[in-house]
Amino acid sequence: MEFLNALCTEKLNNTTCRMLKIKHIVICIAFICSCGVYTFTGADIHPETKTISVAYFQNQASLVQPMLSQKFTNALQDRFIQQTSLNLVQANGDLEFEGYVRDYQIIPINISSNDQANQNRLSIKVFVRFNNQIEPDKSYEQNFNRYADFDSSLNLSDVEEDLMDEIITELIEDIFNKAVVNW
Repeated sequence: MEFLNALCTEKLNNTTCRMLKIKHIVICIAFICSCGVYTFTGADIHPETKTISVAYFQNQASLVQPMLSQKFTNALQDRFIQQTSLNLVQANGDLEFEGYVRDYQIIPINISSNDQANQNRLSIKVFVRFNNQIEPDKSYEQNFNRYADFDSSLNLSDVEEDLMDEIITELIEDIFNKAVVNW
């Protein structure tokens, strides 16, 4: 702004100076306003979107892990609370998530020559229905699947919680990106 003041006093008339200052201010305001839409998480959330609701994800897998539904639901809620400015509501949010745990399984992989599994794979699949009330074209229904491998010499009960947390984190990342990151 000082540059404009110096230029105005030396060479330009008052009308031209006022126009330059107004253009300068308009450009600054446009730049500042455009920055408000971007977040460091990469989320592209419509400015009218204020709330999110996440229904409890029931475990409908044939093998039920008792803590999985609660951990998954809480992790999805936490991700949006921590990474966006949205307010969590019980139901009918501007963004709505519902679904269920579709599958939870441990399967042997990497079989050795004597038909023994060298590794096992813990796999979790969830079905997600995402409803965007503000931008309906961004709504979706989709299965998400992630897994983690572990050495078969390890006892599942010793590694299950850590593996489950790792898989949930990856699933939440996929769901978050599909819902609000348009990369």
